[in-house]
Amino acid sequence: MKTAPRSADPIADVIRLLRPRTVFAGYLRASGAWALGYESFPHVKLGTVVRGSCWLSLEGRKPVLLEQGDLYLLGNPPRYVMGTLGAKPRAAESAWDTAQNGVLQLGPVRDDDTLVCGGYFAFDDPNAPLLLDALPTLVHLRAGDPRLKAFAHLSELLVAEVDTHAAGGSLVLDHLSQLLFVHMLRAQSHRASRPAGWLAALGDERIGAALRAMHGDVSRRWTLAGLARIAAMSRTTFAASFRRQVGRAPLDYLIHWRMSLARDALRQDSKSISELAFETGYESESAFSTAFRRVVGSSPRQFRDLARADVKS
Repeated sequence: MKTAPRSADPIADVIRLLRPRTVFAGYLRASGAWALGYESFPHVKLGTVVRGSCWLSLEGRKPVLLEQGDLYLLGNPPRYVMGTLGAKPRAAESAWDTAQNGVLQLGPVRDDDTLVCGGYFAFDDPNAPLLLDALPTLVHLRAGDPRLKAFAHLSELLVAEVDTHAAGGSLVLDHLSQLLFVHMLRAQSHRASRPAGWLAALGDERIGAALRAMHGDVSRRWTLAGLARIAAMSRTTFAASFRRQVGRAPLDYLIHWRMSLARDALRQDSKSISELAFETGYESESAFSTAFRRVVGSSPRQFRDLARADVKS
């Protein structure tokens, strides 16, 4: 029995697994001295400065100036403030409650006011750390950044779609925002100063090749030697480099990715435990169950039963 071929694209694999739900808040339109204070957020926020500029001040960090045409992504951000420097922040949640037709107006309407369009992604919670742990708190692409030119039209389309309120708009916004999200992840994976994590490691030709191989054939009995050959490195050098860049040993990363796929399948109740064992590279159901319990903390049957109970309730 053969399993269906899988993607060799870790970014696509993770996004499909997390099933992002996109919510666009709309426009923030502001003039004069203004500031909004946001509480910490457990997932991802995405925005673009349509006109003007403002400061983004993440708790514990220096303020960053966002200018017209810039894109920003916040991964699991702490408290932060957007606005002009020195202004007293107003609670963002209560301020957005006053928005009309998707527009939050702060200060008088002027031709030179600042206009920011943004929203957020919420992910499938149990597997969300796969992405959030690999993301920096802030990804900021400036309007003049060469990496932004390839997909700047997407942000323009997104802004236009928020403006129109046309039929089918929520579906269009969902697809456009996910495309923007993928492009920003790509840009982040090739940054010169990037943090550790599988996302950053994709930018490394050798380690990235090993990651794509694991994702492309998750049921294969991978060995350290086999992965090192794909990376064209010695086993010792490959193991050390992989751990340094990804944050886990190669086979440990593989086990955690397999268990993420298994958790999703068990919650969807789409496969039997024996099928999952085969598809995730285990020779027996008992070997799969042992690995699952070690990573997840419960047996596959207990996990599936609890997921079924949650659905019924």
